[in-house]
Amino acid sequence: MSNTITFSESAKGWPSYYSFIPDWILGMNNYLYTFKGGNLYRHNTNETRNTFYYDWWVQEGHPENAFEPSSLITVFNESPLENKIYKTISIVGDAPWYITDISTDLQSGGYIDSAWFEKKEASYFAYVRNPNATPASVTEYPLRSLNGIGRSASVTGIAAATRINFAIGNSPVSIGSIISVGDSLYYAVAPYTTPVYCGEVIDINVNYVSGNNYIEVNTTVTGGSVPPGQSDYFLSIKNQIAESHGVLGHYSLIEMENSSTSKIELFVLESEVMKSYP
Repeated sequence: MSNTITFSESAKGWPSYYSFIPDWILGMNNYLYTFKGGNLYRHNTNETRNTFYYDWWVQEGHPENAFEPSSLITVFNESPLENKIYKTISIVGDAPWYITDISTDLQSGGYIDSAWFEKKEASYFAYVRNPNATPASVTEYPLRSLNGIGRSASVTGIAAATRINFAIGNSPVSIGSIISVGDSLYYAVAPYTTPVYCGEVIDINVNYVSGNNYIEVNTTVTGGSVPPGQSDYFLSIKNQIAESHGVLGHYSLIEMENSSTSKIELFVLESEVMKSYP
């Protein structure tokens, strides 16, 4: 992607770059002037924001290329020696932004759709979401969204409703309360080193009195598979889009975008951060 880089005489450096590509550029009398296709343009006077050289692009037959969203990159770097979890983003301004990427030195891929922000008093507030691949990638295994369950006692049922039964007797296997419907279930055969995607959890029934201690999973989903044995090891991974685990790292790099064609002001960007205790 091409950009226009500007040099500041007062700063003696290159302070900014722009998405538009002019034929010639000049600053004069507190205004920025550029030439494009033989036409003269004065910037920061157009009421339609994020739009450059519309007339020229119309002549070229591509008016859609005149629009380019505003983008901003910033860093949260408080206490850089501490490992932290970045849970939320709060925007103080007159409109929410689309947070295209929230990355750290340990994790990447966090994002927030602009529609997910809710206005609370004077701020727009939203939780960080993480897109998780299905089946999960190796990088997801160390994350908090993964939880071990234990070895099954038997596997019964049909592919669309495979029942993973766990022991109840003298050595019961506790399924726990962390796993929920919609999570992804994985199994590992001996020597239990490589998780294999089983499917999507559709039911959980823990009732020792009634003799029930099982997870029901739909193994017909894309990439799913029926466990080959009766006593494989099982684990679950939370749906990271539905559950907010945040992003983990020593610092956080935030990339954000706004596609509004009207004036938008941004005053403060904040994040709810908690120290990580491994």
